[in-house]
Amino acid sequence: MRRVLLITILVAAILGLMATPALAASPHFKKGGTPVCTIAGGGTNSTSTTCTATLAGLSGANLVINVTVSGFAVYTCTNGGGNDAAGQNRVLTGPVTTPTNIGSAAIKNGNVTFTTNAAVLTAAPTVSGAAAGCPNPNWTGTKPQLTVTSIQLQIGYGPATPQTFFYDETVANPSGLSSPVNFPA
Repeated sequence: MRRVLLITILVAAILGLMATPALAASPHFKKGGTPVCTIAGGGTNSTSTTCTATLAGLSGANLVINVTVSGFAVYTCTNGGGNDAAGQNRVLTGPVTTPTNIGSAAIKNGNVTFTTNAAVLTAAPTVSGAAAGCPNPNWTGTKPQLTVTSIQLQIGYGPATPQTFFYDETVANPSGLSSPVNFPA
């Protein structure tokens, strides 16, 4: 009986010591390493958004970084004869989420500098005349001009999709974001 009790206590102590390093981690952005996102291709039918940052205080676990982008497109109204008129309605596009996985081997002494995979937001090449705000149903929304209005950056530990993120911030502007987009620390 004593032996079983002693083994149980030892196993619990060993498991407790193994969990301590993960609890001791205190992830934060290095000075000058706060997240900055870059939007490429604004004003066309597709944009590409990547984010960079430098983290310190990490444990030895893998990182998952999600970039979620939303926006709207404004279309030109084109009739059957090929004549164009400016559209009026904003057609919502997205959200699109792109994950970036960073393995523990890339984290050196609790530090890592990363650039995320590109989150590509794309507008449909054409929409109905009603959706684009055209004068009548005989028109079609063409030549989309895409604007990014919201970027969400989530950073956490885990394999594919962690349950909790130690960083989860959104920068949004209903009129549109201009590159570069700076996030708070």
